Amino acid sequence: MPTIRVLQVEDSQLDAELVLAELDNDGIAYEVQLVDDQAHFVAALDVFKPHIVLSDLSMPGFSGEHALELLRQRDEELPFIFVSATLGEEAAIEALRKGATDYILKQNPARLASAVRRALAEVEARKASRRAESELIRAQRFESLAMLAGGLSHDLRNLLQPLLLAGDSLQDYQDDPRLARLGKLVRDCGKRGLDMVHSMLSFARGARRAEQVRLGALFSAFDLLMQGSVPRTVAMELVIDDPELSFEGNHTELQQCLLNLCLNAIQAMPDGGNLRIEAAQTQLAADFFLPEEQPRLGHYLRISVVDSGPGMDQSVLEHLFEPFFTTKEAGTGLGLLSCKRIVSSHGGVMRVDSAPGRGTRFDLYIPLEELAADADQLDEQDSLEGAAERVLVVVEEAGQLSLLADMLDAYGYQAHASQSGTAALQWIEAGGLPDLVLLDADMNLFTGVRTLAALIEQGYTGAVILLARPGETPDLHELPPLEHLYVMDKPVTTLVLLRTLRKALRAADSGS
Repeated sequence: MPTIRVLQVEDSQLDAELVLAELDNDGIAYEVQLVDDQAHFVAALDVFKPHIVLSDLSMPGFSGEHALELLRQRDEELPFIFVSATLGEEAAIEALRKGATDYILKQNPARLASAVRRALAEVEARKASRRAESELIRAQRFESLAMLAGGLSHDLRNLLQPLLLAGDSLQDYQDDPRLARLGKLVRDCGKRGLDMVHSMLSFARGARRAEQVRLGALFSAFDLLMQGSVPRTVAMELVIDDPELSFEGNHTELQQCLLNLCLNAIQAMPDGGNLRIEAAQTQLAADFFLPEEQPRLGHYLRISVVDSGPGMDQSVLEHLFEPFFTTKEAGTGLGLLSCKRIVSSHGGVMRVDSAPGRGTRFDLYIPLEELAADADQLDEQDSLEGAAERVLVVVEEAGQLSLLADMLDAYGYQAHASQSGTAALQWIEAGGLPDLVLLDADMNLFTGVRTLAALIEQGYTGAVILLARPGETPDLHELPPLEHLYVMDKPVTTLVLLRTLRKALRAADSGS
């Protein structure tokens, strides 16, 4: 325990020394200021700023009861312990009701040191709990902002997509300098708009992978935050296999994620239990990933939060990461969603294992190495021209659909535009299967995934380019495995789209 400041309200020097002797005997380091009237008491509260007040009950011209009243008008939490020879049972109960922390009889002071330690520890626990709750509320508010920003960015990206495509197309008219200049202006304005969207999302969702995080420092800071938040009935254990391990990530967001999971675990164990936080390195294979996840094989850091609470049944697990779903009366339903978003922003995945009667385990998998550069990446000088391949373009927004089809036609493809999934199916029935399908994942009436499932039922096995919101990979669990599926973030530029299209067609032709 660090040195504490003790404000002693006592008119007897001998009694004051006897009280302090109990602190000395217990090895408590302290600084003390002795007062015996109201003026000096109030001044000491402002200047000395004590950690605890030890007060006699009655003194000439001043009383401990009045000292307690003055203190509680200023501070609701500062510990106040009566140390008196005249405190009866009724008076002691009344003192506690008015805000005293404890009372000690001068003729039996043996309990004083332990009472001081307990009072100070309880204050720190309450402060730490409020700090943690405040951080969690702040994080959840930012998560709400991020959700709002994500929806707004989706609409803005749809508006910017035609600008980027039109700007690229207009620049192809180099024999008309005026059109080329207009194309450059349109494209540059579209790119500036896209930069603004990225800035908005960065502010709302936090920085992504912007620093080197040392595992030991992350856990040390987390342990410090948790001090005072863990009840005595809960045994918390931290196990790290390599504290010196460093990786790219965001220290604050990962700390927020751990804090959120651990506070949830503690709340799930009101009668006590065990809380274990582990960190170890592991390898992930292709069969580990869920169908809707992008497989990233290789070396991962696994951070686990394991509790011995009551566990969750399947009905709760099915809705666990849905916005605003909560099993707590005062919960917001955004905490776990925030954790999942943080892990995803680090390129990782999250798993939960729980059942009634055997506790809950959350595993966070953070990649420790970047994916190797794609060996099949097209060279800058490779031709982007098509060879009359048939491309089915399925996009609901008419302007974007027209620009995509016109751009593909201009580069030598046979593009057929369909404004809905049903129209695309009708075209296939009439004209046969295309060489490649380019479709928007965010269609309303017949979603991109449902359209793709229907196309596969019609016998389509070729390459697919799916245009999706950044960071929101469509749920592909209802689809059979697709060998040549390429998910691209919206909005796309002409150059990137054409390169991906050539790569997809080549891969499909070679069967690789």
